[in-house]
Amino acid sequence: MLFADKIRYLREEKKLLQRELAAALSVDTPMYSRIERGERPIKREQIKILADILCTDESELLKLWLADQVSALLNGEEDIINDVLDIAKSGMGNMGKKKVTKYTGIDLFCGIGGFRLAMEANNVKCVFSSDIDTFAQQTYQVNFNEIPTGDITKVNAKDIPHFDILTAGFPCQPFSYAGEKKGFEDTTRGTLFFDICRILKYHKPIMLFLENVKGLVSHKEGSTLKTIEDNLKKLGYYPHWKVLSSLDFGLPQKRERWYCVAFREDIPFEFPKPLGGNPILRDIIDLSDDNTKLRLSDFELQRIDYHFAHCHEQERVQHSNEKYKPNTKKGKYGVFSFQKPDGSLRFHVGDAAKTQIQEAFYSCLDTYASTIIANRTPKLWDIRRKLSVLESKRLQGFPDDFIIPVSDAQAYKQLGHAVSVPIIKMIMRNMIEAYEKHIANK
Repeated sequence: MLFADKIRYLREEKKLLQRELAAALSVDTPMYSRIERGERPIKREQIKILADILCTDESELLKLWLADQVSALLNGEEDIINDVLDIAKSGMGNMGKKKVTKYTGIDLFCGIGGFRLAMEANNVKCVFSSDIDTFAQQTYQVNFNEIPTGDITKVNAKDIPHFDILTAGFPCQPFSYAGEKKGFEDTTRGTLFFDICRILKYHKPIMLFLENVKGLVSHKEGSTLKTIEDNLKKLGYYPHWKVLSSLDFGLPQKRERWYCVAFREDIPFEFPKPLGGNPILRDIIDLSDDNTKLRLSDFELQRIDYHFAHCHEQERVQHSNEKYKPNTKKGKYGVFSFQKPDGSLRFHVGDAAKTQIQEAFYSCLDTYASTIIANRTPKLWDIRRKLSVLESKRLQGFPDDFIIPVSDAQAYKQLGHAVSVPIIKMIMRNMIEAYEKHIANK
C-alpha cells in the first residue's frame, strides 16, 4: 500500500482529480480508484507517466512500487525474510551494476527555472544559468540557491563550464503574435539565438533543447525557422522540432509552443505523445480563495452581466460603444460578446469576420484557459475573478511550494514568460533516452 498511499497523497496535495490521472494512464476512473486503494497493480511503464504528472521523482515511486511487490511475496514468511533479502542482494551483485549516465547542462534565458526543474527531474546537473531580468534572478536564487549570470551577450563562451546539454527558452517576443513580430530584425532580443550558436560552436555539447512561441514557425513565411535550422546544421547538429500544446499534457491552458531537440549525431527521436484527458480549470482552482484583489473590475463585471442579461445560447450581444471615439476601431465597429460551446466568453471588436478582433477572453471553471502571458492573467467569468499566483503556478505545472518572492505583478509576468514544466520534463526524458539508446546500439 506504500505506492498507493504515496500517489494518493501527491494527487490530493496538487488538487488533481482521479479522472485526470485515469486518462493519462488510459484507464477509466473506477479502475484508477482501485489503484489508489491498492486493489489493482500498476504496470512498470505507467510509473513514468505518474511521476511526470505528479512532478515527483520517478525512482522514489519505483522503489515504493517494488517494495509493495516484495512485501506481498514475503507475507507470512517473516521468519526467513532476512535470509531471502541477503540472497537477493548477493544475486544482484553478481549480475553487475548498470552504469547510470549523469549529464551536465546549462540553463540559458533561464527565467524562474522551468528548464532547471526538468533537469533535476532527469538527473541532469546544472552548471551554469543566465538571465538578464533581476526579478527572475531573485526567484531563481530562492529556489535553486544560485544567482544566474546576467547579460549572456557579455559572457565569454570559454568562461562557461563544460556541459552536455544546452537548454534555452530564448526570448519569444520577436516572433510572438502578441508582439511586433520583428524576428531577427529585433536587435535587442531577436539576435540572441546567435549567442546560443556562439556557445554551441565553442563547447559542442552532445544535445540541445530549445523552446519558443508557435509564431516562430510561420514568421517571415518560414524563413526564420529555416535560418535556425540551417545554423544548427552548420554547427553539426541534427534538429527535430514540433509544436505541442500544454493542453495535451495535463495543463488546462491552450499554450502552443515550438520545441526543438537536436543532437550531434543523426539520432531517431520522438516527441512525447499527448496524455489524453480533458484538463479543466476547476482542477487547479482554489474555490475558497476570496481575495478581493483577484476580483474582476466593475467595468468587466458590468459587461459580463450585460451579456447574460441579453443573450440567448450562441448569440452575439452588442455592447454600447458610446464611450469610444468614432475614429477608433471600437467606436467604428462596436464591441460584441459571444459564449462558445465550451462555456468560455469572448469579447470581439466587430461582428463580421473581416473586422473581428479579440478584445477579451474569459474562461470558466469547466473549460481551459487561454495561454498565460506576461501582461494577461487568465480570468473566469463564473467565479468573477482572475487566477491567483498559486493557481497560475499550477497552470504552468510548477509545484505549489515553488517560491516566487516578488510582487504579484512580477510573479504573473514571470509565470507568463516561463515554460510549462511537465511537457519540458517529458521532452527532456525522451531526449536523453533517445541518446542513450543510440549509444547502446553502437
